[in-house]
Amino acid sequence: MHPELEHQLLQLLDKQAITELVHAYCNAADRHDFAKMRALYHDDAIDEHGQFSRGLARDFLDKLPDIQAPMAILHHNITTLNLKLAGDRAEGEVYLIAMHQVQSDEGLFDVLIGGRYLDKYQKRNGVWKFAHRSIVADWAYAADPSRVRLDHPFLSGAFIGKPGADDPSYGFFELLKRGMR
Repeated sequence: MHPELEHQLLQLLDKQAITELVHAYCNAADRHDFAKMRALYHDDAIDEHGQFSRGLARDFLDKLPDIQAPMAILHHNITTLNLKLAGDRAEGEVYLIAMHQVQSDEGLFDVLIGGRYLDKYQKRNGVWKFAHRSIVADWAYAADPSRVRLDHPFLSGAFIGKPGADDPSYGFFELLKRGMR
């Protein structure tokens, strides 16, 4: 194989691994899968997640069950992914739209956020993980009270997503398991 083609193929495989990492993060967040989420970060990684985190990712991950407890719905969507590789490190600007339905003392409210993750990734022992993740909010739309209607007749008979192990996907899939990337 020509050396340039081999280099391009290796870069493509690395970019695919990083893309799968980013998508695994969304799945772990939306399903409240804390074991899976923890496996996506290097032990010394940094996470900057607004009011929730500015420091070691493991500290953020320790608080994540309490942060997500009032969230009845989390739905992260990746739209644009810009990646740049440099050996065993990479950077990414990841566009997202994330829906949050949150339970407060006053009832349910919605926050739809458009933003970006500014990521630094490192490949250690052959595995790409987050080394540094920062969230940037570009816009937000809030509805208080919530405008989400899971009881709408259009959804009649459909499976309804849930945070945690009760989500229908865990009973459906054999290969995509909870706690696994």
